[in-house]
Amino acid sequence: MTESMQDPGVQFTPSAAAKVRSLMDEEANDNLKLRVYITGGGCAGFSYGFTFDEDQAEDDTAITTDGVTLLVDPMSFQYLIGAQVDYKEGLHGAQFSVANPNAATTCGCGSSFSI
Repeated sequence: MTESMQDPGVQFTPSAAAKVRSLMDEEANDNLKLRVYITGGGCAGFSYGFTFDEDQAEDDTAITTDGVTLLVDPMSFQYLIGAQVDYKEGLHGAQFSVANPNAATTCGCGSSFSI
């Protein structure tokens, strides 16, 4: 059974949670959380970024799937409403990805978008 406490604004898939859990186990650190954020730049105007964080800010949105937490800061959250954070393995390697219905255009790299 999948434990999932999803924020209605952002989905954190079980596949992404499982990858974070494996990285937490490798690092022997149960305090790690995946943080997704938006920065200006990239070939389409905005870029997605991912990092691991042990600390949750008071104004972060926390989405928990299978006991693993995804953090989103308030500025980034507004651009990620309705988005899905996933982990995929394919011909271009393995990576966390964002499927964002708010993105009007995306670039070929998949990590840059415009609104």
